[in-house]
Amino acid sequence: MRTSSTMGTRRTVKGTGRAVKRTTRAAAALAAGALALSLTACGGDDDKGGDENAGEGGGKETAATVTLPKLDGESLEVAAVWTGAEQENFKKVLTEFEKRTGAKVTFVPAQDPIINFLGSKIAGGAPPDVAMLPQPGAIKQAVDKGWAKPLGAEAAKELAENYSPGWQEIGKVGGKQYGVYYKAANKSLIWYNAQVFENAGAAEPKTWDELLTAAQTIYDSGVTPFSVGGADGWTLTDWFENVYLSQAGPEKYDQLAKHEIKWTDPSVKEALTTLAEIWGKKDYVAGGASGALQTEFPASVTQTFTGGDQPKAGMVYEGDFVQVNIGETDAEVGTDAKVFPFPSVGGTAPVVSGGDAAVVLQDSKAAQALATWLASPDAATIQAKLGGYLSPNKNVEASAYPNDVQRKIAEALVAAGDDFRFDMSDQAPQAFGGTPGKGEWKALQDFLKNPKDVAGTQERLEADAAAAYGD
Repeated sequence: MRTSSTMGTRRTVKGTGRAVKRTTRAAAALAAGALALSLTACGGDDDKGGDENAGEGGGKETAATVTLPKLDGESLEVAAVWTGAEQENFKKVLTEFEKRTGAKVTFVPAQDPIINFLGSKIAGGAPPDVAMLPQPGAIKQAVDKGWAKPLGAEAAKELAENYSPGWQEIGKVGGKQYGVYYKAANKSLIWYNAQVFENAGAAEPKTWDELLTAAQTIYDSGVTPFSVGGADGWTLTDWFENVYLSQAGPEKYDQLAKHEIKWTDPSVKEALTTLAEIWGKKDYVAGGASGALQTEFPASVTQTFTGGDQPKAGMVYEGDFVQVNIGETDAEVGTDAKVFPFPSVGGTAPVVSGGDAAVVLQDSKAAQALATWLASPDAATIQAKLGGYLSPNKNVEASAYPNDVQRKIAEALVAAGDDFRFDMSDQAPQAFGGTPGKGEWKALQDFLKNPKDVAGTQERLEADAAAAYGD
């Protein structure tokens, strides 16, 4: 998420070492293959908005699958870094919780890094009741600081019924369940302007070399190939993770995520050198490096799908949540805006996921009820209908999603089960993998500015990682 983060959606917290179940190269390949099949089977956008019968709660009334207590007179605060449409859609989920329980819920806008934001709230004696944490590392930090409270029996039961073991595991610390992964992200997608591809005669690539060929074809047609939201460092970490996972493989990915190997490892050099084939190619990035570093994630999307057949760029990399930002343009997902899986750099295409977890900070009947609600298919279905959202909840019907593209992405995520890798930067300590202007975010922004400095980038990454991990 960010992310994300985000994202609005950005990130995921760091350094738990338990964020993802180890899987074989073959399992990752199967998951990637399922995604590729799903996306290539996509048709047009059934309806650009949500369900036509959607009401204030975000969807037409359906039978409740979760039992919630009466909470008349209770008040709750929920903190998250979400902004714009993402925030507004989540508020509709909270509105339905209010209708069913009688509680009053207030959304508290947070800032990155959210752990610092929460620390100031707690120091001031006014912590929110529940926080949406975008990293497994952040969950661990909240537990280590004594802020987070374990989920109660009802929330844990709802989670066990609706989530695969892998998604439950990344919300655990020390064997106890603390997090409900309410929102997921498929971060292995590249979105493209269909008219640009058609005019250029470019084809959807399946490999990195084919991606470079498509980029050159688009460039030759008079359109800059890529839009990069470099002002948000999390987007750059996502680029790196997809290249690294596919090229170095899942075992190395797990090792680097835990800092069991150093950032000066030859595998990191290879991934950075590969990234430089795009980031360092003159006129391949909209606005050049300086322009990209001033472009925030939402603008990186909208500038790809505005300007008719002469947008600022033909492609933009990021997760399924890109659809929220496409919705701010006149482009329709599945028709004007299409998507393909992140191409394979090595033997298999990458499958990288992220997510945001609800964590209870003020233990109460109302806070635990909200965690239970967010673990239910009822809550996720409301936001699924509104678009730009993906749930790891396996009991959310695919038909809840508003278009074929989103349905297929959701089906592929659930079908992958535990065969995915969680966002690497989100597994790291937040000081390294989740803080604007510092650590990995800053090192990769500097690398975008100077893609020839592979060795220097590795040294800075390793120095910052060693400090953050305490090595």
